[in-house]
Amino acid sequence: MAEDMADLPAQNSAEVTLTICTTCKREGVDPEATRPGAILMAALDEAALPAGVTVRGVECLSACKRGCAMVLTGGDDRWSYIYGDLDPDQHVDDILAGAAAYAATADGLVPWRERPQVFRKQSIARIPPIKLPSKDD
Repeated sequence: MAEDMADLPAQNSAEVTLTICTTCKREGVDPEATRPGAILMAALDEAALPAGVTVRGVECLSACKRGCAMVLTGGDDRWSYIYGDLDPDQHVDDILAGAAAYAATADGLVPWRERPQVFRKQSIARIPPIKLPSKDD
């Protein structure tokens, strides 16, 4: 699925960013082991990112109860999303597919059924764009 979505043309592509919490832990993971958020960040750094998508790490997203967490953003005109309960061993392809679908939109609203399951089931929040259109637009 990630391969198909990675070839989609991106609108406003330079603005699409995956922000990964590199300090996130997951329940049941040895606290002395490499943090799952850091593992996810490394996996995305090594992956072929969809056109126009960049990835960056931050030390905390304050989503500790839902770690491993990430944010998908795309400029002032797109909705942003926070996702949690991610598994760096299982979700990298889905994250890439979801980011590609998001990058292909002008507003960040990917139809629900076209989102990878991890984006449908593990969303923490959806944040409106800074430039939210008015009802008259």
